[in-house]
Amino acid sequence: MKKLILGVTLAGLALAAASSVASAADLPRSTPYYQAPAGSYYNWAGAYAGVNVGYQWGKVKNTGTNPSGLEGGLQLGYNWQSGQFVYGAETDLQISGADDTFAPFKFSNPWFGTLRGRAGMAMNNILFYGTLGLAYGGLKGESAGLSESKTHIGWTAGLGVEVGFTPQWSAKLEYLYADLSNRAYSITGTQNGLSTSILRVGVNYHF
Repeated sequence: MKKLILGVTLAGLALAAASSVASAADLPRSTPYYQAPAGSYYNWAGAYAGVNVGYQWGKVKNTGTNPSGLEGGLQLGYNWQSGQFVYGAETDLQISGADDTFAPFKFSNPWFGTLRGRAGMAMNNILFYGTLGLAYGGLKGESAGLSESKTHIGWTAGLGVEVGFTPQWSAKLEYLYADLSNRAYSITGTQNGLSTSILRVGVNYHF
C-alpha cells in the first residue's frame, strides 16, 4: 500500500514538473530593444531632427550640362500618427557639390532645400512613406569668365523607408526628384532650369 501511495505521489510530482516546464517553454523570449511590447506599436508621433548625406544627378535644361555630385544637409519635421497611418511635414536644407561642364558652359547647384508633406504606413518600427512639396535652390552658370547665379523655385516628390532602432533614433533611405523651374540667363541667352534626382540616407532623433 505504501508503495502504491509513493508511486502515485511520484507520478503526481512528475506531472506537475512536466506542466511547469511546458508553461516555461510558452513564455515569450526577450525581444530586441527596438520592438514594441505585444499589443502596442512603435511611436512615430512628435518632432524630430537629423542629418543626411547622399548623391544627386540631373540636367540643366537647354545647356547640355548634367550636374552631379555628393550632397548633404539637415532635416527637421513633425509626425502625427493614427494607428498604422503616419503623416506630417518635413523641411530640409542641403549643400551640394553637383556640377558639370559642357563647352562653353559650366553649371552647378551649390545648395537646395525642400518643404514637403509626408504620409505613409507603419509596420511597427518600419515606416514606408511618400512625400510631395516645394523645392528651391541655387543655380550658378559660368561661361567665358562670366558667372551668373539665380535662385529657382519648383516642386519635389519621392519615396522612402525609415526604421526605428530605438524609441529615440531612426534611420532612413530616401529618393527625391526635384524640378527647379526655368529662369532667363544672360550667359546662355535662353531659359535654364534644373531637374535632379537625389538618393540619400539619414538618421533622425525623435524628441
